[in-house]
Amino acid sequence: MSDRLGYLLKHVLAELTEAQTKALAPHGLNGRDLAVLSAIVAGEPLSQLEVAARLRVDRTSIGDLLDGLEERGFVERRRSPEDRRRNVVVLTSLGQSTFDEAERVRLEVEHEFLAPLAAPDRFRDDLRLLLGE
Repeated sequence: MSDRLGYLLKHVLAELTEAQTKALAPHGLNGRDLAVLSAIVAGEPLSQLEVAARLRVDRTSIGDLLDGLEERGFVERRRSPEDRRRNVVVLTSLGQSTFDEAERVRLEVEHEFLAPLAAPDRFRDDLRLLLGE
């Protein structure tokens, strides 16, 4: 089994996810939460549907994720100042500070996780190449 690419990718992802989950837990986040915050922080305010599209997740799933983040005070849904018919999702000050710290932790976990590789940056580039990016 260990020669199969799918097997290897699945198990490497599982180990990385476990390490990130443990590291992010003290910040009240998991990997999916951090991905949502990352999509929101990366540019102009987005609608809930635009957040879902950016993350390539189902629009019904994003509602539950945003509800949880909103309940914890990390995000707010607001009327767009440019278009009053449109709602956007924005980080609160707590969300921004939590994101900044959680992102730092995520990068540390990734750095440690990839440390055994001779060329971690090349590995990332190769993965992007496989994704067509």
